Amino acid sequence: MSVKFEETIRTNVPAGKHDLAHEVGNVLTRGGGPNGYLAVRRVVAALVEKGEAYNGMMQSYLMQLQSNPLRTKMLTSGTLSALQEFLASWIAHDRNKNGHYFTSRVPKMAVYGALVSAPLGHFLISILQKVFAGRTSLRAKILQIVVSNLVISPIQNSVYLASMAIIAGARTFHQVRATVKAGFMPVMKISWVTSPVALAFAQKFLPEQTWVPFFNIISFVIGTYINAHTKKKRLAALRRKHYGEGGSTSGRTEDSARRPGY
Repeated sequence: MSVKFEETIRTNVPAGKHDLAHEVGNVLTRGGGPNGYLAVRRVVAALVEKGEAYNGMMQSYLMQLQSNPLRTKMLTSGTLSALQEFLASWIAHDRNKNGHYFTSRVPKMAVYGALVSAPLGHFLISILQKVFAGRTSLRAKILQIVVSNLVISPIQNSVYLASMAIIAGARTFHQVRATVKAGFMPVMKISWVTSPVALAFAQKFLPEQTWVPFFNIISFVIGTYINAHTKKKRLAALRRKHYGEGGSTSGRTEDSARRPGY
């Protein structure tokens, strides 16, 4: 940069903005230095490359959803369910008897997600989409949300609670029914708050083949929070029972994770 050009910049730039202009000029004129424009280009290129890789992965995933919908949903749901259990245990500091967060519930949740949750969601959502196929009016969209909340969600939540009871150690019909009865309305209240928003978003912005994975992600976030909160409450109750209010803060063992009486 010539001296004359630098003087022109100093003359035309207001005093308060001189430092900013000076810094920009330095960045643009340091060439291949560590902070020069070539460094900026490298950062931009890296970001673009990551974005292209992400888009490629997403396109591959969507292609798998179209060609093998049930298998892809099963793999997705199984992975998210196992990760949800692991993260909830980590957040709540809920360890097994060996001091690990990877408890026996993690593979059980993977089986539930892949073999129960995904096929059920695939079947129910497919029916819902077929019933309302081609109906794009506001009335049809509202009716779809109502049907989802009054028919789809109760079925899914009942199966979820029953499965969680079995995973936790329930072995009789009475134990499973008691768990479903106790947890049904709290879970439904959460569904009635989140489901309309999620479904309205899906109706507006997402292709139908991506609905189930999208709902899986929503369920993953909410489920991780609820699971971690439940684990924390259970750990606190166990500490009060076995050690008193000032007892140990270590996580419970896997054996004590079972519901009372199971």
